[in-house]
Formats: sequence, C-alpha cells, structure tokens
Amino acid sequence: MNHKVALLFAGQGAQSVGMGKDLYDSSPAARAIFDQADAQLGFPLSKVIFEGPVEELTKTSVCQPALYVHGIACLTALREMLPELNVTAAAGLSLGEFTAHAAAGTFDFSTGLDLVAKRGKAMQEACESTEGGMAAVIGAEENSVRDLAAAADVDIANLNCPGQVVISGETSKVALAVSLAKEYGARKAMELNVAGAFHSRLMESAFEKLSDVLADTPLQPPGVVVVCNVDAIPVHTPDEIRRTLADQVTGSVRWTESVEYLLDHTGCDLFIEIGPGGILAGLMSRIRKGTLIHAISNSASLEDTVAALRASL
Repeated sequence: MNHKVALLFAGQGAQSVGMGKDLYDSSPAARAIFDQADAQLGFPLSKVIFEGPVEELTKTSVCQPALYVHGIACLTALREMLPELNVTAAAGLSLGEFTAHAAAGTFDFSTGLDLVAKRGKAMQEACESTEGGMAAVIGAEENSVRDLAAAADVDIANLNCPGQVVISGETSKVALAVSLAKEYGARKAMELNVAGAFHSRLMESAFEKLSDVLADTPLQPPGVVVVCNVDAIPVHTPDEIRRTLADQVTGSVRWTESVEYLLDHTGCDLFIEIGPGGILAGLMSRIRKGTLIHAISNSASLEDTVAALRASL
C-alpha cells in the first residue's frame, strides 16, 4: 500500500437537507444504516434528513444523530465499494469524534447512536436554559484570542486552523468580544448563527448528563488510532475515552493540533473527509497545505473517491 489513510468526520454545522438521499437510493448498505436509525430512535430521522424542514434538521437534538448516521452510512457505502480499504487512524470535529469512535470499533453503530441522541438532547436542553452564543475570530494569533477571551470572560471553543478560532459564552459577553476583537489583532470577528454556547462552561449540565450516560456504556479500545479533541492525542482505554468525550462538551476542540498529530505521528498521508460540506478539507488546506484529502458526502463524491483510492492504494 502506498498510503496510510486517516478518516475525518464532520461536526455540527455541516448538515444540509437532502444529505445522503442519493446514497440511500443507490447503496443497500447505506440504506440499512438509515433504516436502522429510524427504527432505533422511534421517529423517521431519515425523512427529516432528506426532506427537512431545515429548522427541524438544525435542532441540536436532531442534527447530532443525523450527522452521525450520515457519516456511518457514507463509510459503510465506501467499505461496500472498497472492502480492501485499510484505515490507520481517525478523528472527528466535535460531534464527529463519536463517529470516529464508531468507525474505529470503540462501540457499535447502535451504541453510538444512543450516545449521540442523548448528547444532542442534553446539549439542546443546556442551550434552552442559558443565553449563549459563539463567534468566529479571524486572522489573529491564538494567544491574542486567548487574551481577548479572558478580557470578555468567554471560552475558547474551537481552534479550527491557523487564524480561525471560535469563542463561546454568554450572548452579551460574546458580543463584547466581537466589538473588541480588532484591538487584539483580529482581521474580523462575527457572531455565528448557533443555538447556544457549545464547548463552553454554559454546557456544564450537558457534561454532567453525558458523563452519567458514558459511565454506563460499554466501550472497547479502538481498533485504530483515534485522536481526541480535548487533548489532541490518541486515546486508548475505555476510561480515557469516557473522560475525553465528556470533557469535549465544555472543553476546546483542538482541531489544528489533532490534525497535526495525525500528520506527524501516525504516518498518515491520505485523508478522507466523511460528511457534508467539505469543511474539514478546507481547514486542512490551512493547517498543512498540499495534504492529499478526498471528501465523501454523496454518491458522486463516493465514486470519485473510490476511483482515486483504487489508483493510489
């Protein structure tokens, strides 16, 4: 094999109405995943994914299982077409970390779906009981954004790529940070259209609920390297995985460092983004320009990726 492959899974915000419909129609393996999710959850999640409305799909309690199911359906369709594919490592942005663990065998699809559904419900409840928001700070050094966050009393939510940091906290404090951002070296700062203050102290109630759920969930050591968001290093034991998946709810997503670990310490030189939007491929171009990455979100991109992989693997 000429390349070592890492899988990257998309997070909340990447969703779009209609995602996966063509895979459902063309891939028996993908269809089985969507059908299993509908049966397990007790409501037609696939109908919301395929038909909307967008307001319903955007709800945190719906969006998180939707993206998880879409990610596993894409991966299942990929393995259906390319069973010889070997994977060395995986990572996922926020919610996508759960999809990465499912892909790595830490838990099965059904267990992961239950976890993600409960996580989404708990985070939505936290959003509804607080007044929070998020903002993207563009073009500033990380340390300067940390100083800005301290001055405005908000948290660092995402370190997505060099020059792109997301802050999170109480709505009024996020607005203050946006107004001060240029004083801290930012080219621009803009509030994001999100349901609440994800990856901040305002998610404490969701952290507690997810911790309780994880404590009762059987986990296995992952079959491939999985790099966690909060520490940007691999996790190996069930206890480590429980801690890092829970801590991620209130902690920072250290995506830049996570990708750098995959590049520098696992030998991975070919990446496959799984999920709608191609967001992670865009971040990769800012983290390590020139890295080979394919993105799978639908039947056409799946076929293109399989053809490219057959040529390179």
